[in-house]
Amino acid sequence: MAAVGWPGCAKSLKGVLLDMCGVLYDSGEGDGVAIAGSVEAVKRLKASDLQLRFCTNETQATREAFVAKLRRLGFDISVSEVFSPAPAAIAILKERGLRPHLLVYDGLLPEFDSVDKTNANCVVIGDAAEKFSYQNLNEAFRVLIGLENPVLFSLGQGRYYKETDGLKLDVGVYMKALEYACDLKAEVIGKPSPMFFQSVLSDMGLQPHEALMIGDDLVNDVGGAQSCGMKGVQVRTGKYRLSDEKHPTVTADGTVDNLAQAVDMILNQRGQ
Repeated sequence: MAAVGWPGCAKSLKGVLLDMCGVLYDSGEGDGVAIAGSVEAVKRLKASDLQLRFCTNETQATREAFVAKLRRLGFDISVSEVFSPAPAAIAILKERGLRPHLLVYDGLLPEFDSVDKTNANCVVIGDAAEKFSYQNLNEAFRVLIGLENPVLFSLGQGRYYKETDGLKLDVGVYMKALEYACDLKAEVIGKPSPMFFQSVLSDMGLQPHEALMIGDDLVNDVGGAQSCGMKGVQVRTGKYRLSDEKHPTVTADGTVDNLAQAVDMILNQRGQ
């Protein structure tokens, strides 16, 4: 398929933000599978004059373990370039003196080693996969419903994501269940939170109009970036569905087949 639309900002860009799962690779058994052309596309961006950051709502592993997996798939990437919800959540918990009950994947637990978890006064949920059992959800519900001022943090709000064997329910589904049961509104940490995107821009030292987000999630990647004043481009890989191009509330600034095509268009317009 041909590219649809394209933001007229390539020449003025100073930075690019990349989603990871569905853009760089499809997760699944083992390390997953790199999407065709994505390893070389990252190399080309790194060789350009653009700053590059990787933005993910990945909450099944520590950043160190996640980056190690991507390196095994062939990507040139370091921990300092990756922004994910868990470190941001930890900073908020410590700042507000909160002690979390954690409903997260076992692989993420080491991220929270420095946080006091005794006598929980809030709940943090991430993509817990098979840990989203009735028993575990009910335990989180009981913590929240027993608090005078319940606080629920969700490490993202995605509805689903893609693995090599098909689509999988994401954390947003379970976040909504707890919101409904406890009559509260979760505080979302990660995409599409404006605070999350702003933290990445601040790290790059850029203004929103100087950066472009590329992702497979129309609402959380593209829409989240646009709400901060950035341009957002969607790739037709990962969780992309044809119906995204007729979404009632979010319209991508451009839609391309894959990351390699997006990078071609950016660098060609910049004469690189």
